[in-house]
Amino acid sequence: MDYLSENEIQKVRLQKLQELKDMGINPYGERYPRSNTCQQIKDNFDEFENEDVILAGRIMAIRGHGKAAFFDIQDDSGKIQVYIKKDNVSDETFKLYKLLDIGDIIGVEGRVFKSQRGEISISATNLKMLAKSLRPLPEKWHGLKDTDTRYRQRYLDLIVNPEVKQTFLTRSKIISAIREFLDERGFVEVETPILSPIAGGAAARPFVTYHNALDMQLYLRIATELYLKRLIVGGFEKVYELGKDFRNEGISVKHNPEFTMLELYQAYADYKDMMELMETLFAHISQKVLGTMKITYQGEEIDLTPPWKRMTMVEAVKQFTGIDFDSVTSDEEARKIAKELNIEEVKDSDTRGKILNLIFEEKVEQNLVQPTFIYDYPLEISPLAKKKEDNPDLTYRFEAFITRREMCNAFSELNDPIDQRERFLQQLKEREAGDEEAHVFDEDYIVALEHGMPPTGGLGIGIDRMVMLLTDSPSIRDVILFPTMRPKQ
Repeated sequence: MDYLSENEIQKVRLQKLQELKDMGINPYGERYPRSNTCQQIKDNFDEFENEDVILAGRIMAIRGHGKAAFFDIQDDSGKIQVYIKKDNVSDETFKLYKLLDIGDIIGVEGRVFKSQRGEISISATNLKMLAKSLRPLPEKWHGLKDTDTRYRQRYLDLIVNPEVKQTFLTRSKIISAIREFLDERGFVEVETPILSPIAGGAAARPFVTYHNALDMQLYLRIATELYLKRLIVGGFEKVYELGKDFRNEGISVKHNPEFTMLELYQAYADYKDMMELMETLFAHISQKVLGTMKITYQGEEIDLTPPWKRMTMVEAVKQFTGIDFDSVTSDEEARKIAKELNIEEVKDSDTRGKILNLIFEEKVEQNLVQPTFIYDYPLEISPLAKKKEDNPDLTYRFEAFITRREMCNAFSELNDPIDQRERFLQQLKEREAGDEEAHVFDEDYIVALEHGMPPTGGLGIGIDRMVMLLTDSPSIRDVILFPTMRPKQ
């Protein structure tokens, strides 16, 4: 529908708006108490047959314009057909009906019956105007398919594409089930600052803002980690936060600048405890919300049943490239191997551990379809994780992968303040060398560790990716109600 035709439709609807006002009808009505929803009546027809009911909803279709007609109204629960006949209503009500358009929100009083075709319907006795729609809904036969319009005007997407609304209802159930799962296990939900003087806890570029009264630069948080671990220092033994993080990075089917994360920390635990918690959480949520641990994602069957497969990063790289990094003893040798594998991002300054991770990202991730834990990450890329006692070049860290995507990141948390200071200093050198995503130095966090933090397991889960998986959604924009978009000119 081009702009001119839509503009003409708006003119006609504005004329109808004026006619309603001339009739003494408020086109944007007041409170309207309903007796039932559309789906309640359809699910319990035997109970409601020949009974009077009061419904409200948006008009989605109109059939017939003579002395009798049908139209469909849609509320939060679904649709129902309404029958209106001139002889059954007042002249004013029928005149009101003649001024209705698809998209209008109305109240309906009437009797429940079945049409000659057997469709559960309402025989209207009175109508109430609640909101006049001045713009048309998307063309009814083709619906709203353009993804750009769907994401920008999510309200239209929700009106005309019922499966989209179901995705977000499922998202709400998933988040409720996560809270229930953690609360039952003794975790306490907390809230930490979104605005921070330091953007720490992850390797990412932050969004920068400014506080006028304090005359200081602040950052939107990129992670909740360092604040939550301060709470572990303070005596909380199980804490979690479900909230927004913000990263000033690229946009893709897996990335949105504003996203939802779950981070949790448990004192006296380690990364093996976090593995068990992770697989149990995913399986529990899938079973509770979907009724199964075996799901389909974009045509591939995924089994979330614990236990999940476990591989070290070295083992995974060896399986999918044939290269055994246990036998690679120098940075130079590692860089040579990476070039032979056509890894383009390798720098002359990259160490063996960084290159191991680059090869893993380029050559291994694409093969990890079924739930798989990859653990024992290189020290250089894990500045907040505890070193392995038997191999200080590696850390007690893992990530879980499903459908070729990282779903979580977890550590046995580094609680040695001296080691943590040295790691931050190394990250500072990398920032000074041009790495904008290297971790910042957080002196206050070091001070907290110097008061003593117990051995702790930490876990971070990307909720948007979890919802993508459990709703079979191909893009992160399909599971965020209002994704970040470039404004139209």
